[in-house]
Amino acid sequence: MKVVERYIMRRTFEMFMAALLWTLAIVWTTQVLARIDLVTDSGQSALTFFEIATLILPSIIPIVVPFALIIAVAQTLSTMNSDSELVVISAAGSSRSTITRPIIIIAALASLFSFAVDNGVDPYARERGRELVAAARADLLSLVIQEGTFRKVDDGLFVQVGERLPDGRLGGIFVADSRQKDVDLVYYAKKGAVVQQDGKSMLIMNDGVVHRKTPAGDVSVIRFTSYAFDLSAFSAAASEVTMYPKDRTLPYLFKPNPNDKVYQNSPQQFRAEIHRRFTESFYALVFALIALAVAGDARSHRESRIHPLMTAVTIALFVRWLGFFVTQQAQSNPLFSPLVYAVPLVTSLVAIGFIRSNRTMELPITWAERLSDFASQSGDRMSVFWLRLKGRLAGGSA
Repeated sequence: MKVVERYIMRRTFEMFMAALLWTLAIVWTTQVLARIDLVTDSGQSALTFFEIATLILPSIIPIVVPFALIIAVAQTLSTMNSDSELVVISAAGSSRSTITRPIIIIAALASLFSFAVDNGVDPYARERGRELVAAARADLLSLVIQEGTFRKVDDGLFVQVGERLPDGRLGGIFVADSRQKDVDLVYYAKKGAVVQQDGKSMLIMNDGVVHRKTPAGDVSVIRFTSYAFDLSAFSAAASEVTMYPKDRTLPYLFKPNPNDKVYQNSPQQFRAEIHRRFTESFYALVFALIALAVAGDARSHRESRIHPLMTAVTIALFVRWLGFFVTQQAQSNPLFSPLVYAVPLVTSLVAIGFIRSNRTMELPITWAERLSDFASQSGDRMSVFWLRLKGRLAGGSA
């Protein structure tokens, strides 16, 4: 490999790792925040939360890697063009392959990495994550004894405990049950306890009343000395782990268990997941070709209507959205299955056509003008905001 190629590969790889870490951190944080309620509502430990958060990473890595790569390639080539390095390389008689070869090598390695994570790590991480989620939802004992807050046990069923007494019993038990259509039941008991009887979790309520509201609006009040509420059905249902096609390994997708209920109800989802697994990792290579077609040639700054990074990311977002769309449709309609392969293949051929013909892939003029105007207006607004902020800080310090 030539010195120039090693130089381009090193700069691109450094930028790729930086973009990958930051993008992965942002996406991972949003995914983790969406799962905080599950852990806090079931009273699980911080260790369980961090384990669930870690198991999310393999599922988002194949999605983030292509975008980190296109950011790295477009930004590296754009910087090299601004520093006239691409012009020097071209003037020295180097062919276009001097620029494309190191980037294609990085893209190929990124694709292999995505494929390995998507098929070798993610299915096991998803399975473990579903087991932890099921265990958290099934832990109704810790769910019920949380003091002073309403806890959702099932759809339409909420439990609230006022206090936990020194002898282990519960005080101020409130249960709202609206699972039966047009009938609302509200239980209140002064004392109670969660006990195990014949392997079942029972909520025993003592000295209370139950309010029953009928569809006609009538309310009846019944006082009871003792009432047993069976929680074992919810615990058993919550502890069941349902495995979907995304949670299965690649060999299982090719030969699923005929007794698998998910497979019996929707076998097309398994076939669509196979197509997704084989095309997901290729988007890293596709996005690298897009970045090369957009920013891989030496040109004057006056020729560009919009920054190459914004152009490349905009095109990549459209291609990725189209890929997600056809993959989703393929789960219910097998006619979309060939399109799952067609989206990355056609995009790659178009990008290769621009590269071979030494043309620059650009957005339509109207799109470029709108994006430029939007970026300019945003920059002006940020400048005004920064000046006002500096003025207020200066005034406050004075």
